[in-house]
Amino acid sequence: MIPSLPRPLWLRTSTVVYSLLFFAFLFLPLVIVASFAFNDAPYPAPPWRGFTLDWFLGNAQTGRRGLFADSAMMGSVWTSVVVASWVTVLAVLMGTANAFLIERTQFRGKQVLSLLMLAPLVIPGVILGISILAFASRIANLADDLWGLELEFLRPGLPLVVMGQLSFIISVATLTITARLKRFDVTLEEAAYNLGASRVAVLWTITLPYLKPALIGSAAISFLMSFENFNTTLMLVGSDSPLTVMMYGRMREGATPVLNAVSLLLMTASALLALTLLRGPKGNASSRSD
Repeated sequence: MIPSLPRPLWLRTSTVVYSLLFFAFLFLPLVIVASFAFNDAPYPAPPWRGFTLDWFLGNAQTGRRGLFADSAMMGSVWTSVVVASWVTVLAVLMGTANAFLIERTQFRGKQVLSLLMLAPLVIPGVILGISILAFASRIANLADDLWGLELEFLRPGLPLVVMGQLSFIISVATLTITARLKRFDVTLEEAAYNLGASRVAVLWTITLPYLKPALIGSAAISFLMSFENFNTTLMLVGSDSPLTVMMYGRMREGATPVLNAVSLLLMTASALLALTLLRGPKGNASSRSD
C-alpha cells in the first residue's frame, strides 16, 4: 500500500493494537521486575506490601541486607565489569585486525575462513563452554604431565571465562567493523599516500576515524554480551563468580528482592549506555558543522 493513501479503520486499529501488545510484551516484565525492587516484602513477587528502599540500602532493624551492603553481590558485579572490559578490548582489537584481513587481503581459503568465523555464533553456549573447558583442561594436563608446567590460565577461572566469551563475541565485533570497512573509499588513502603520508599516519588520521562509529558500536555490543552471558560462563567459571552466575546461585537458594534491585541497576546502566551512544552521532555532527 502506498503510504500517502488513507488506510482503512480496521488496518489502523490493528496496527495500534499490535504495537501496544508488542511493547507490552517487551517492557511489561521489566517494569514488574523494577517495581518489585521497592516492594516491602521478603519475596520478589506480588502482592504489593508497600514502598521501601531496604533492598538497596539495607535495614538493620528488619535484618535485611541491601544490594549495596551485599559484598558478594557487589563483588560479582565488579568481576563481570573486569571480564567484560577485557573481552571488549580484545574483541575490538582482534575484530579490527580480522576486518582488515578479510577486506584488504586476498589469499586462498578466505571464503572458508569467513564462514568458519560465524560458526561460534550458531553453536549453543553450553556446548561451546564445555568444548573450551575440555580442550583447555586437556592442554593443561598434557603440559603438567610432560614438562611439569602448571598452566593456571587454562583451568576454570576468569582467564578461561575471557577466552570462552571472546571465542564468539569476536565474531560479532568482526562483522560490525567489516561492514563499516567495506563501505570505505580507498581513494582517500591513496590520495594521502600520494601526498607523502606514511602508513601509520593514514591509518591514524583517515581510516580509524572513519571506523570510529563501528569501533564504538562493537565495543558496546561486546561489553553487553560479555556482561550478560551465562551459558558459556557457567561452564568455565572458577571461584570468582560473575554476576550472572551469582544471580543463578541466589535464585536456587531462594530469590529475594535484592535480585530485582540488581536487575533495575543493570537496566538503568544499559539504558544510559544506549542513550549515550544514540546522542554520540548528533554531537559529532554538530561539532563538524561548527
